[in-house]
Amino acid sequence: MNILSPAKINLFLHILRKRRDGYHELMTLMCCVTLYDVLSIERGYKNISISCTDPEIPTDSKNHAYRAADLFLKKLNVKDGVEIYIDKKIPSGAGLGGGSSNAATVLSGLNILYGNPFALSEIMEMGLEIGADVPFFLFKKPSVATGIGNKLVEYPFKIPYKVLVIYPGFGVSTKDVYNNLNLRLTNCKKKPKRLIFKQEFNSELLCNDLESVTASRYPEINEIKGALLRTGAKGAIMSGSGSSVFGLFPDYDSAARAKDVLSTNCKWRTFLVDII
Repeated sequence: MNILSPAKINLFLHILRKRRDGYHELMTLMCCVTLYDVLSIERGYKNISISCTDPEIPTDSKNHAYRAADLFLKKLNVKDGVEIYIDKKIPSGAGLGGGSSNAATVLSGLNILYGNPFALSEIMEMGLEIGADVPFFLFKKPSVATGIGNKLVEYPFKIPYKVLVIYPGFGVSTKDVYNNLNLRLTNCKKKPKRLIFKQEFNSELLCNDLESVTASRYPEINEIKGALLRTGAKGAIMSGSGSSVFGLFPDYDSAARAKDVLSTNCKWRTFLVDII
């Protein structure tokens, strides 16, 4: 079977505290967007095999899709193997959740191929063993996530923007960004917890507590933000721990014009997407 595996953006990301187990408590609004990897999953093999169009993506147990297949088959208590092919369109290390999305896609795809032996709640629990974002990609709705990102509540309002995502041509390490986070120097002055369920989303709610950490090491982050704002974005922010930055535009035409202008930078990849 062939399945679309979407990217995500974080419209805000507020870090609350560091836990004793090393994870961070956070509050974030995540939405899937129409930028997809395409996964092909096939049963009938003795082992788990991963291949990918991006040669820099690992194809062993370091790959989230591999880990998802291995975990699913162990939970099902079968000794089957599967072959997974990833047509990679989502940049790696970009804060767009490509690996987590691939893991979720494999879990849901295998569940279908094996006749739905697991409920969604069980699949989401499996996903959490792989990564904190994986349950969100199984939930498949714009969501406010709390805890380590695993507690999900559907966001009740429409987000009326077109989105232009810019990948600067390099990835960043999420682990390194969190290791360098100073909670006394976070960006979110307006605490979204009080606002998020009381009003429709607007660009003034954009914030990302990780942005200052990544931008201090990679000045291209602020360069891209400035370029998006100059070309008509109502707001611009880094997604996740970076390196991608996105701008919110009021309509398709203004976003498309900005894409035409910013695509002239040969180092940047631009994606005009919808929120889904």
